Amino acid sequence: MGKKIFGFEKNIFYLSLTSFFTDISSEIIYPLLPLFLTSVLGAGVAFVGLVEGFAETTASMLKLFSGWFSDKLRRRKPFVVFGYTLSSVARPLAALAFAPWNILVIRILDRVGKGLRNAPRDALIADSCEPREKGRAFGFNRAMDNAGAMIGSLIVFFLLLRVTGNYRLIFAWAALPAFFAVMTVIFGTRDVLPGPLPAANGAGLSAKSPAERPARYDARFKGFVGAVLLFTLGNSSDAFLLLRARDLKIGVAFIPLLWCLLHVVKTFGSVPFGIISDKIGRSKVIIAGWMVYGAVYCGFALAGSALQIWLLFAAYGLFYALTEGVERAFIADLVGSRRRGSAFGIYNFVIGIAALPASLLMGALWQVFGPRVAFFTGASLAVAASLLFLLTVVRPAAGTVPS
Repeated sequence: MGKKIFGFEKNIFYLSLTSFFTDISSEIIYPLLPLFLTSVLGAGVAFVGLVEGFAETTASMLKLFSGWFSDKLRRRKPFVVFGYTLSSVARPLAALAFAPWNILVIRILDRVGKGLRNAPRDALIADSCEPREKGRAFGFNRAMDNAGAMIGSLIVFFLLLRVTGNYRLIFAWAALPAFFAVMTVIFGTRDVLPGPLPAANGAGLSAKSPAERPARYDARFKGFVGAVLLFTLGNSSDAFLLLRARDLKIGVAFIPLLWCLLHVVKTFGSVPFGIISDKIGRSKVIIAGWMVYGAVYCGFALAGSALQIWLLFAAYGLFYALTEGVERAFIADLVGSRRRGSAFGIYNFVIGIAALPASLLMGALWQVFGPRVAFFTGASLAVAASLLFLLTVVRPAAGTVPS
């Protein structure tokens, strides 16, 4: 496929580098946005929830559209470039905000950019790598993304501790990595034409290769989406983990470091587990990740000390390392290149629409029954999703090709 950089195709390397710079920029701003809205701009807590709700709903809808449209046009890069550019331009404008509604507009524009780019980007990664290296490719992309988040968190910690408590100045710093992200995606990536649509009779294709028959989504893809939907209903906002940490006496000043620990594990685990999934199959790694998630949520339910919280956040990073890249690689296995944009759009859309009810459920259970019941419910849904995955995806694969 051409000259490689550190063993990765150019597209994969530069898309991952773009994710790295983008997440540095994001993490400089977003952990401070709720504080900025409430303490500087005078917004209420309800408005903070409104901002996030509008932003994530917008992104979910656009992920579905952009993936489908990139399939129709057979072009990925225009969506990726425009999406990253829009987010990178909008995000640092938070430094100039003078009213809460300014942040609402900025946050929506940023999420519009994310919604436009994510599905086409994932499809472009899948189209740019060797068929047997998808796990490694997506693992590297997730590792670079998480490395950026880790560095962004450390930058915020340093700026607050040593430089300034002025949120606007800190937000302005986010423009620098955002600029590098845009330059990288524009000049470092190229479009890859999706593969040709196969003949109606499937001539020349193996009967054991559902990913090369893109005319329809097969039952395994639908089963996987259903399992992801069920799992996501138990995967509430990570804000609840931070609330649990606060309840167990983790000081506010250490929250960025706790968050950094999560990203360290995600960064260094994503590539190895992606490679493992290339060798032993995606299904085993995904189920292992969902089981780790269930165990971690049980741990949060039972935790009684700050040390346990630190260990649980590290284990939570392991869950992400096992699943983030591997789930995307699994979709690329199941769906041919001509429909990958749509498939990634559906995947991201399902996660997006389930995220809100998941957090509402978690919050309601916490408020009425306490954190133990809330976390045990999330763990139970993870187990149920694993069983659904086994019944609808793994068992139907028996006798065909391992995934």
